[in-house]
Amino acid sequence: MSTGRSFYITTPIYYPSDVPHIGHGYTTVAVDTLARWHRQAGDDTWMLTGTDEHGQKMLRAASANGVTPQQWVDKLVSESWFPLLKTLDVANDDFIRTTQERHERNVQTFFRALYDRGYIYAGEYEALYCVGCEEFKPESEILDGSGPFEGLKVCAIHSIPLELLHEKNYFFKLSEFAEPLLKLYRENPDFIRPESARNEVVSFVKQGLKDLSISRSTFDWGIKVPWDESHVIYVWVDALLNYATAVGYGSDPDEFARRWPAYHVVGKDILRFHAVIWPAMLMAAGVDVPRGVFAHGWLLVGGEKMSKSKLTGIAPTEITDVFGSDAYRFYFLSAIAFGQDGSFSWEDLSSRYQAELANGFGNLASRTTAMIERYFEGVVPPAAEYTEGDLAIQRTVADAATHADAAIERFRIDEAIDAIWTIVDALNGYITQNEPWALAKDDAQRERLGTVLYTAAEGLRALAVLLSPVMPEATEKLWVALGAAESLGRLHDQPIREAGGWGILRPGTSVNGLAPLFPRVEQHA
Repeated sequence: MSTGRSFYITTPIYYPSDVPHIGHGYTTVAVDTLARWHRQAGDDTWMLTGTDEHGQKMLRAASANGVTPQQWVDKLVSESWFPLLKTLDVANDDFIRTTQERHERNVQTFFRALYDRGYIYAGEYEALYCVGCEEFKPESEILDGSGPFEGLKVCAIHSIPLELLHEKNYFFKLSEFAEPLLKLYRENPDFIRPESARNEVVSFVKQGLKDLSISRSTFDWGIKVPWDESHVIYVWVDALLNYATAVGYGSDPDEFARRWPAYHVVGKDILRFHAVIWPAMLMAAGVDVPRGVFAHGWLLVGGEKMSKSKLTGIAPTEITDVFGSDAYRFYFLSAIAFGQDGSFSWEDLSSRYQAELANGFGNLASRTTAMIERYFEGVVPPAAEYTEGDLAIQRTVADAATHADAAIERFRIDEAIDAIWTIVDALNGYITQNEPWALAKDDAQRERLGTVLYTAAEGLRALAVLLSPVMPEATEKLWVALGAAESLGRLHDQPIREAGGWGILRPGTSVNGLAPLFPRVEQHA
C-alpha cells in the first residue's frame, strides 16, 4: 500500500523535568494524528518523539534529589513520559532519549563535521544566562527585576534572576548563514508555517545573526566535544540533532536517506531554534535542511500560557479520566485553529463533548445501527434507487474526504475535522428528514427504507475511516459494529484517500450492537 513517499514527522523532544501538561499532550496528539493520516494514506510514515535529558537544569535537579543525573532522568521518563503516550493513544514509531548511545555518538560525528568544515572556532564569552531556558538571553528577553529581585536582571519568561557567565567556549559561525537562510525562506515559502511564524523569523534573520556559543565548560552533564573533553556540547544543539540521529545520521546511511528530511511540529516559543539555528547547522554540515517547520500556538488557561510554575498546568489524565482519550484528541485538534493560540476551559470541553461527540456523532452511530438491527435483523440492506437527497449525501462524503486530505497537507487538522464533520451534520439532517421509523410502518416503502439505512451506514463507514487518525478508539468500535472488520479488514488498513468513494460497505454485512461511543459524563465541577 506504500506510495513510496516519505513522511517523517517529529514532536519536539520534551524536557523530562517538566511534568507533562495538556500543552505537551496537544503537540503530541497533533503530530500523531498527522502521522496516522499519512500512514493510512500509504505514505512511508515515521513518527518520532522523545526526551531532552542533558543540561545544567537537569544536573541541578538530580543533585537536589540526591541521585545521579542518569538515575533522575530514567525515573522521570518512565514515570511521566512513557505513560503520557499510552494515556493519549499515541502510535509513535520511535522514542529517542538524548542519553542514548546512538544519539551521543552521532552528535559527536556531526560536530566533527562542522569543525572539519571550518564552522567552529574557540572564543571568549560573557553573557546573561537563564538556567530555566538553558539559554543565553537576547536583550529583548531581559527585564529589570522588582520586589525581592530589585536591582537584578531577570528572565522575561521565568521571572528569575539571570546569571552572568564568563566562559571560554566554542562558537558556531551562525552569522554566515543569514543570507542562505533568507534565500531558503524566499524559495520555499512553506518552509515555516503558519505565515505569522514565517514573518517573525524572516524579520529576525534580516537584523543579522550573531555567532552562537555551542559548548559549556563549567559542568559535565552533556555530550563531550570530540576534540576537547573539557567541554560539553550546548544542550540545545545536542537536542536539535535528535531528529537526525534517530533516523540513522552517522550510523545507517540507507535509513537516513529513506527518512530524512523531516517535518518538525513545535510550539512557537522554540521556533527560532528550529527555523534558524537548526537549518543553518545542517547547511554547514552539508546535510539537507528539514522539509518544514510548523509552529503551533500556545494553550492558554484563564488567559495565561500553560506553565507548571504558575499552576496553570493541567495534567492530561485530569481530562482523559473523565472524558476519555478520543475526546481529548478531538477537542484540542478541532477547537483550536492549528497554528494559533487557543484557550482551554472545562465548560467548553464539556459542551463540545455533549453537542458534537455524544449528540452529534455518537447518537448518529447508535441510532443507525439500532435501526438496522430493528428493521433488517442486523443485516445492512442494499440500496434501491437513489433520490436527489441520497446523492447529495454521496457528494458531501466525497467532498469531505477531498477537503480533509487537502487540509492535512496544509497541517490544518482543525480544518480537516471541520470538513469531515459536514458528514455528521448532513446525515443527522438526512435521517430526520427521511424518518426511517415512519417508512418502517409501510411495507410498500421497504426498498426506500433500505436505501435510507444503507446511505446512513455507508456514511458512517466513511466517517470511521476519516476520523480514525483523530479518534482511534471510538472509530474502531464503530468499525466493528458496522461489521466492516469482517468484510473489509482492519480499520487502520483502509486507504484514507479513497474513503470518500461510495458503495464500499457491502450490503449483507452483519451489524453488531453498539454501546454509546461517548457515554454521558457527570458534569465536571
